[in-house]
Amino acid sequence: MLGPAAITTALADLGAEVIKVEPPSGDYVRRMTWPIVEGVSLMHLHVNRGKRSIAIDLKTADGIAVFEALVATSDVVVEAMRPGGLARRGLGYERLKEINPRIVFCTISGYGATGPYRDLASHGIAYDAWAGIFEPEIDDAGFPSIPNHVSIGINAGPLFGGLGILAGVIQARAMGVGAQMEVAQSDAAAAFDWYREETYRAYERPETEVTGNASDNYARREPAIAGMRGGVRYQVYRSADGHVLFMASEQHFWKKFCAALDRTELFERWPGSEYGDHARGNRELQAQLTEIFAAQTTDEWVQFGIDVDVPIAPCHTPKTVANDPQFRDRLEWFPTTALGAEQLPFPVKIVDADPLVPTMAPTVGEHTDAVLADVLGYDAIRIAELRAAGAVT
Repeated sequence: MLGPAAITTALADLGAEVIKVEPPSGDYVRRMTWPIVEGVSLMHLHVNRGKRSIAIDLKTADGIAVFEALVATSDVVVEAMRPGGLARRGLGYERLKEINPRIVFCTISGYGATGPYRDLASHGIAYDAWAGIFEPEIDDAGFPSIPNHVSIGINAGPLFGGLGILAGVIQARAMGVGAQMEVAQSDAAAAFDWYREETYRAYERPETEVTGNASDNYARREPAIAGMRGGVRYQVYRSADGHVLFMASEQHFWKKFCAALDRTELFERWPGSEYGDHARGNRELQAQLTEIFAAQTTDEWVQFGIDVDVPIAPCHTPKTVANDPQFRDRLEWFPTTALGAEQLPFPVKIVDADPLVPTMAPTVGEHTDAVLADVLGYDAIRIAELRAAGAVT
C-alpha cells in the first residue's frame, strides 16, 4: 500500500534498513497507476526504493513465526493494512510488544482507526476532498470535476508518520518502552492546511477581537491565496518569455524595487504600509507593473531580484522546474540505471556527507533468503523447509 510504503521510503533514504514484508502474490502497488516503466509502476519504483523484500504467507503458522522473529529484531513495524488488519491475524500491538517491548508500531490509513469514516473505502484524493484542499471545477460539458492539484494527504501523512516513528524510536531507546501510533491521511491533509482552517475559526470570533491586516484597513480577508486576490505588489506578471511572481508586499522591498528601476515616482505616489501591503485593487499601478515586467525575461528578473534584494520568483510547471538552475544545483536526479526510472532524492542534505543512493525497488521476495539468513540467522536447511511448507517464497 502507498501510505506505509511512503513512510518507510523516507526512512530508507536516510539510511534505515527497511524490510518490506509482502504476501507471495506481491504488493499491488507494483501494478498501480501510471506510468508503467518496463512493466513496473513508477509508484513502486519510487516508494519501495532502498528496501529489501521478503515474501511471507501470514496465513501459515510458520509464516507467522518468521514474522514474529523479525519483530524481535526490529525497531519499528508499520502496518500496511486497514487498522486492525494485523490484530485480526493475532499480530496486533499487544502481541508484538510481548515479543519486543521496545517495538514502535505505526498504522497509517485513509481515515484512521476511529470515527464514523474508519471503515470507509478511499483513494488518495479523497483526503484532499475531505479536508477542503480543492474545490471542484466545472468542465467544458458543465460537469464538476477534480482540478489539477498536488495531493496533500498521501504526501503529508507519510511525513507526519515518519516524524512520529522517529520520536517513538528515540523514546524506546531512552526508556526501553515502545509505542503504538496511528496516522490518518485525512488528518494529515487537514493539519497541513492548518492556516486556512484556523483562520476561518478565528473569524468566528467577534470583529472586536479578530481583524484583518492594518495595511488592508483591517478587512477580514479569506486566508492564504484567496486573501491575495486583487493584489498588485504581490502578484504574477508576464515576463518577456514566461511569468514571474512579484512579492514586494513589504515597504522596504517595494522601495528597493522602484529605486533600482529609477522609478522612484511609483514609490512616492504609492508608498504603501510597512508590512503585508499588496496594493489590493490598484489597477493603475498594476498596469504600470505589467508593462515593466514584460520588458525582461524571467531569468533576467530573477537575477534582478538577487542583485537588488527583492523577492521575485520564476513561475514553473512540474515539467519545466527541472530545468531551473536552482533545481539543478540542489536536486540531482537518481538515474534510470540505478533505480529503474529517474527519481528525485530525499530533500534533506546531511552536511559534509555524501548523499545516500538507494537501491532499486525489489522484486517480490527478492531478499527472502538473504533476510532469513542475515537477520534471523536461519541456515539453508531451515530456509528450504520454510519454502517447502509455503511459509515463504
